[in-house]
Amino acid sequence: MKYTIKHFVFMASIAMVNASCIDLDTAPYDRETDLTFWKDNKNAAIAALNTCYTQLSSMDEQLYAECMSDNAYTKQPNDYTQNIGNGSFSTADRYVAAIWDGRYSAIRSCNQLLDNIDKVSSLTPELKQRYIAEAKTIRAYHFYELYTRFGAIPYPEHVISIAESQTMKRTPRETVVNNIVTDLKEVIESNSLPASYDADNKGRITSGAAKAILAKVYLFEGQWDKVEQLTQDIINTKTYQLFPSYAGLFEVANEGNCEVILDVQYAPSTREQGTQYSFLPPTLGGYSQLSPLQELVDSYLMNNGKATDEAGSGFNPAKPYENRDPRLAATVMYTGNSYKMADGSEVTINCEKGADKDGYGFSSDCSATGFYVKKYWDNQYRSSVGTSSLNTILIRYADILLMNAEAHAELGTLNETVWNNTIGAIRSRAGFTADGTAFPTASKDELINIVRQERRSELAMEGLRYKDIIRWKIAENVLNGWCHGLQTGDIVGADNGFIRVEQRKFDAKKHYLWPIPQKERDLNKNLDQNPNW
Repeated sequence: MKYTIKHFVFMASIAMVNASCIDLDTAPYDRETDLTFWKDNKNAAIAALNTCYTQLSSMDEQLYAECMSDNAYTKQPNDYTQNIGNGSFSTADRYVAAIWDGRYSAIRSCNQLLDNIDKVSSLTPELKQRYIAEAKTIRAYHFYELYTRFGAIPYPEHVISIAESQTMKRTPRETVVNNIVTDLKEVIESNSLPASYDADNKGRITSGAAKAILAKVYLFEGQWDKVEQLTQDIINTKTYQLFPSYAGLFEVANEGNCEVILDVQYAPSTREQGTQYSFLPPTLGGYSQLSPLQELVDSYLMNNGKATDEAGSGFNPAKPYENRDPRLAATVMYTGNSYKMADGSEVTINCEKGADKDGYGFSSDCSATGFYVKKYWDNQYRSSVGTSSLNTILIRYADILLMNAEAHAELGTLNETVWNNTIGAIRSRAGFTADGTAFPTASKDELINIVRQERRSELAMEGLRYKDIIRWKIAENVLNGWCHGLQTGDIVGADNGFIRVEQRKFDAKKHYLWPIPQKERDLNKNLDQNPNW
């Protein structure tokens, strides 16, 4: 792996050392170095910690992750996720390498703080422990993101030299998981993190965030009893609540609301993201590089809780968007749906084939599927420069409720009380009818599938679907064959007139793990490769 590591090279011979009375570890007089930067410098600690936060994730990474799944598609190859979604990625894939490099660079930043914070004697013991807890939690999150993709990975717990990075072996997956769990449990049990912060520190790692990340590790490992216990602990604290408006969750005006547990912080002018341009229709100045798939649209239930093909659902193919789960309209832009502008006006979009400006096939700027993204639309988006300050939510309370429900379903303990406190509450917030929020009469396996469906609808376009289909081991079922866009032709043939967007392939013998980037193996001969790569 590659790290950007400072090296202080002192070009002096033994003769020069013997002739000099100045220690080689004396800092230069004309510039700041690591020897002076950390020494009793309170600002050094917070500056280093803040760097860790800037590397946590990004809007780009979260949204484009959906294109690796059956939720979305991107027409951008190479540097994005198209090749992973269609199964054509290789050991030389640039996106895979970027994830590896980016996460390890971020881990190094965390280790930089952890290795040097003892030099800052001016910190109070409480603040020092809090900074350590924040950095360890962020580092754990990066290791979690790496091992869930690559399996066994190198596990540096300190800043390492370039030479060391070129000799490290992959730590066994089980050990990586145990290390992450140990760090997070230590942070949680130390009570070093507050439940919340003041306005000046909003967005920092809280005790709830540390617990939520640990719950995600347990979730990926299928340790259902631990998932249930930890998520119930978060629920019992009553620190978080479902925000009253599902659509409002993702608006600038409601950033940092009662549902947000961890998010990526952006700020107007000083730190912005340019992802709006990537998913908006041409009418709003976008290029639509990523687009929701028909498969995602089809997955949404009716607002009475029934699937569109279920008896009594009330689904009308001629009016496919009527009486659907209200989260569909809040997530996906389809013909007749609209974006609300900053002045309160509405811009209605026509996605149909042949429609001017935004219609399928009208120009290369239009959606490749005939659908656009609505979730995370920022009506204060600065179209003149293509940037937005809208935060990216990484973990929110609804995810905790869904994890709790899934654990109960897997354990066979999902009863009406649990349902009403989790899925029922989530659907009620979304706007389902009373029938749609009622506890279903179903077998254990059916309840598991119902909870899985609920995760997809609630968390669509938030970057979580790929991990779900990987841990559920259903990727070979949902990522093989054609993925589709909207219906444009006669209802004939195998695809019933729906656009064939891309033919995908998921090889279960190799694709459940990403390849170790070949460029890393060229630098480090001790890195072995994942099976069948």
